[in-house]
Amino acid sequence: MNGICHLSLIPCRKEPSDRSEMLTQLFFGEHFTILEATEKWSRIRPAFDGYECWIDNKQFLPIHINLYNQLTNTPVHYTAELVHFLRASDGSALPILLGSTLPAYANNYCTIEEQKWKYEGQFSLSDISVERSRLIETAMLYLGAPYLWGGRSPFGIDCSGFTQMVFKLNGKKIFRDAWQQAEQGQLLSFPEEAEPGDLAFFDNTEGRIIHTGMILSSNRIIHASGQVRIDRFDHQGIFNSETGRYSHNLRMLRKLI
Repeated sequence: MNGICHLSLIPCRKEPSDRSEMLTQLFFGEHFTILEATEKWSRIRPAFDGYECWIDNKQFLPIHINLYNQLTNTPVHYTAELVHFLRASDGSALPILLGSTLPAYANNYCTIEEQKWKYEGQFSLSDISVERSRLIETAMLYLGAPYLWGGRSPFGIDCSGFTQMVFKLNGKKIFRDAWQQAEQGQLLSFPEEAEPGDLAFFDNTEGRIIHTGMILSSNRIIHASGQVRIDRFDHQGIFNSETGRYSHNLRMLRKLI
C-alpha cells in the first residue's frame, strides 16, 4: 500500500505516538510506501530518502500504485518559494512551503487522484543539473530559519534537514541524517580543497557525526545551529564570533557534486 501527504506539513515520529520524538517531516506531495499499519498509525518509507518513521493515519491519503510510480520514476516539480498557496476548485487555499512536491503538475495544476489544485508560483525540477552558485542561492533562502530537531522547513529546520533540502531543490537526493550524508560523495583531505557547496561534518567527543553545514567562500560556512546562520570556518571547525570560541569540531569534508 502507498500514500501521499496532502497537508502542508506533517510530523514523522520515531514511535507510533504523538509524544514520540519527531525524526523528520513530510511536505505536501511527498509520497511513500506503507510498511506497517495500526488503527491510528502507519510506519512508512518515503520514496525520496527511505527514512523510515511513523505518521498519523489522519494525515495522509492512500494512492494508487500508478501515481506512486509516476512520482518515483518521472521528473518532479518542487515549489521554489518560501510560502505559496494551492487553490482548490471550491475556493479554499492550502499554504505550502519551500521544497514541497507538485504531483502530476501540468498547466498550473497539480493533482492527487481526483483532487486538483492550482499553483502559479515558482518551481524547480528534480532533474536539473546541480550548479554550485544555485546551491548557495538556495541555502541563503533559509538564512535565519529557527533550529528544530527533525525539521525540514523555513519555519524550523535541523542541520541535516537544511543540507538535504538545499540539494533537493537543486535536483540531487541526499540522505536525511548527518552521519548518512557523511558517507556520500568524495572525501576531501584538507579544507583548502573545499569549494562553495561542499559539505563539512563535525563530531562529538565520542567521534560520532552530529552536525553538518555547507561551505561558502572566504572561509565561511552556513549551517543550522540555533538558527540557520553563517560563521567562520577553518581546519579546527566552526568559530562562533558571538561566543568567541569554536562551537563544532571538524571531522571531515565531502564533495557531493
